[in-house]
Amino acid sequence: MTWKLAARAEKMNPSAIREILKVTERPDVISLAGGLPSPKTFPVSAFAAACAEVLATDGQAALQYAASEGYAPLRQAVADMLPWDVNPDQVLITTGSQQGLDLIAKVLIDPGSKVLVETPTYLGALQAFSPMEPNAVSVASDAEGVLPDDLAAKARDARFIYLLPNFQNPTGRTMSEARRAAVSAAAQAAGLPIIEDNPYGELWFDEAPPLPLAARNPEGCIYLGSFSKVLAPGLRLGFLVAPKAIYPKLLQAKQAVDLHTPIFTQRMVASVMKDGFLDQHVPKIRALYKTQRDAMVSALQREMKGLDVAFNVPKGGMFLWLRMPEGIDATALLAQAVERRVAFVPGSPFYAGEPDARTLRLSFVTASEEQIATAIAALAETVREALARRAAEQVQQQLAAA
Repeated sequence: MTWKLAARAEKMNPSAIREILKVTERPDVISLAGGLPSPKTFPVSAFAAACAEVLATDGQAALQYAASEGYAPLRQAVADMLPWDVNPDQVLITTGSQQGLDLIAKVLIDPGSKVLVETPTYLGALQAFSPMEPNAVSVASDAEGVLPDDLAAKARDARFIYLLPNFQNPTGRTMSEARRAAVSAAAQAAGLPIIEDNPYGELWFDEAPPLPLAARNPEGCIYLGSFSKVLAPGLRLGFLVAPKAIYPKLLQAKQAVDLHTPIFTQRMVASVMKDGFLDQHVPKIRALYKTQRDAMVSALQREMKGLDVAFNVPKGGMFLWLRMPEGIDATALLAQAVERRVAFVPGSPFYAGEPDARTLRLSFVTASEEQIATAIAALAETVREALARRAAEQVQQQLAAA
């Protein structure tokens, strides 16, 4: 039997991160690779109580088919928690925010369509867009995100630009108020829709980030959010907020995929969220992650001294971005790091265009402070070893050429 694949299936690729996680499943490896929230933050007892309540009060409805748009009280709760005027009729509950990216790709991308992304950008978005065969174009970016001038230069005929303004995955960077204003103005001037992905926005450490891009131009943005980082990823519960002009098509795409997101999960989350639970719970996550970020920054400052390794200090979120010294390929470095029982994610898969092979992503939220210190020390030794090997190779090349 020969199976003939659709052209779009040929465009599907395994997640580079998921493949790396398979390599790091050894119990002796300290993984700084996966973007997994700390299980210490999961409110297990709150969900146990919510589960019992949902089954006791309306168990039959909780186990039945439901509306594709989502559970009305949860849609209202989402609308109420966003910092601009949102009608709950604009809220679509999704099976994780990753499904939102898939729906957007199906509704907005034709083969060859130009879509703009940051440099670098979220790998999961590139995966979601890829089967629709777009022409993904990288927009030049700096420590504050995309550059408005380059956005304007590349906006012509683009279907949308995909952005993560808050504590971006993979870099951890945050778009400033001034940059948001400039990016929003450039997009509006070009008639360019914005897809704003904000899974990490509540995970700020010292001060909340500026207003979302969607708050500045609601009719020109689709906004994506998630409960994975503030409650638990195993719920697979996210949402999108879309202008009325595009919402019906996103809903139709959702209906074709799974009819609706599990209603039992939606009802549980709505129950947990009532009475201001997130206002009490999320600050605990912020405090934990800030402590772990500080531990990683301190370890990097100590261990990488003199190695010409550049890194940022994120103001929130889960990730920190490194750039290795000249001549070091992070993908090649990974195998050597695993031998020293530490893992990370190479940066190359996060680029839609030419990758920077020297970059890598570290997650600081699942390892303990002690594990972070051990892992960064091991990573520094791996870098020193790679630099020594490279220097020896250069000497041999010089001798051979003499």
